[in-house]
Amino acid sequence: MEQLTVSVSPHFSGKRTTKNIMLDVIIALLPALIASFIIFGWRSLLVAGVCSASCVLAEFFFEKLCKKTITISDLSAVVTGILLAFNLPVTIPLWQAVLGSVTAIIVVKQLFGGIGQNFANPAITARIMMLIAFSDTMTKWQFPQNSVDAISGATPLAAAAKGLENLPSYISLFLGNHGGCIGETCSLALILGGIYLLIRKVITWHIPAAFIGTVAFMSLVCGKDPLYQILSGGLMLGAFFMATDYATSPSTKWGKIIFGIGCGLVTILIRFWGSLPEGVSYSILLMNILTPYISKLTRQKPLGAGGGAKS
Repeated sequence: MEQLTVSVSPHFSGKRTTKNIMLDVIIALLPALIASFIIFGWRSLLVAGVCSASCVLAEFFFEKLCKKTITISDLSAVVTGILLAFNLPVTIPLWQAVLGSVTAIIVVKQLFGGIGQNFANPAITARIMMLIAFSDTMTKWQFPQNSVDAISGATPLAAAAKGLENLPSYISLFLGNHGGCIGETCSLALILGGIYLLIRKVITWHIPAAFIGTVAFMSLVCGKDPLYQILSGGLMLGAFFMATDYATSPSTKWGKIIFGIGCGLVTILIRFWGSLPEGVSYSILLMNILTPYISKLTRQKPLGAGGGAKS
């Protein structure tokens, strides 16, 4: 008995580490990063670099100040920085990108205990904060470099909501030849990244399929173009890279499906009946808040639990 080791769970460990998983996510994000450079130019790489560096430095100095273990080597701060950059317009002032990065790491992540303890996705929460604080600069869209209109205008969703003519074609939406945030325009690049994550088993199909499938189905029910809704806005980026965040989404299969359906429904409600043309970020944040309840609802009960005989 003296040789037995007593410890808390988990009692089994695998070869995969947080660093391995985050490295896979970074690799999966590379196609979209390359596409952003081709579509928007060098400044997209500058914004991504500034956000990533700011996230890493914010995490380092906060942990140093609080005398906590330095965790920047796990690459999670880098992932947060890239994802935040992907949710910003390429014209965003760099000081605002830095402020958003610091908010994501310190306010949303570190103040709640660090990686795995945050209740909401840091990049999404920071983006929503920036939309509220800097609504003007957060909604100035630079169109692709080969476009006639260089700066300003409406994104595909905003154009559709206003009933404008000459909407982007399916192929333009698929390849990203339209205005929008740095990392959300090229559906092809995001799908390639999503497939990589599925092959590497970093994520499962449940949340992306439920999220995208719900948007497609509800678009059809509401008389809208399902394919246009799928390829527009931040749906692909959100479904594959942000709604699947381990810490802020359910761990059970049915929980993930419910989570994805909820994200899809809220997205549709905002897109079709809200005052904003896009609702992906808000839908994921809302479902992040509901994640503990979804997990509790879908958690499997141990065999025989609650089945004791009455005396």
